[in-house]
Amino acid sequence: MSKGYVSTGDAAELLGVAVSTLQRWDREGKLVPERTPAGRRRYKVSDLGSYNPLTKKIVEPERKTIAYARVSSHDQKADLVRQEQVLELYCAERGWSFEVISDLGSGMNYKKKGLNNLIDAIVDDKVGRLVITHKDRLLRFGAELVFAVCEAKNVEVIIINSTDNERSFEEELASDVLEIVTVFSARMYGARSGKNKKLIDGVSKAVADATSS
Repeated sequence: MSKGYVSTGDAAELLGVAVSTLQRWDREGKLVPERTPAGRRRYKVSDLGSYNPLTKKIVEPERKTIAYARVSSHDQKADLVRQEQVLELYCAERGWSFEVISDLGSGMNYKKKGLNNLIDAIVDDKVGRLVITHKDRLLRFGAELVFAVCEAKNVEVIIINSTDNERSFEEELASDVLEIVTVFSARMYGARSGKNKKLIDGVSKAVADATSS
């Protein structure tokens, strides 16, 4: 390998930098040498001649735009499709390259596959922008915690309908109560049992009466 190659010391002298600087550039991927069978660094002279340490930079991988959609049950699949369409149109109109992640499950369930994949990608610095239609599409409780992680990871969060059609406190509370009852009754009686349906129907009626009065 000696022909056309120089040692670390000679390369440092040619570039006018310290040996430790070359070693650091190697670790950072800025100027990576070849290795001898014994593991010693050897630099190609032609590479050194064209290398400018002031302009050579590591290219950071581009972070993705993720559009996240969620509904609570199979009965709301049509709404899930509408969410996806709204998100796709919003991102496409702005010329963003994006990926849609969808979940079907309760807003109180933290173990949804799509949500976990989203959080993992945010933590791994693979997401630069998160787009959702409403805040509660992310989580019923705990969305603020996810937003805090996004802020720490410099992820832009866009809530398309953050001000339009805001529900009143009573409507939000009623929706939360109904979802809590739905989850726990399903666990107690089974998702398709008659007791479950009767309990949910009764609570739904009580909630409707309370919010309309």
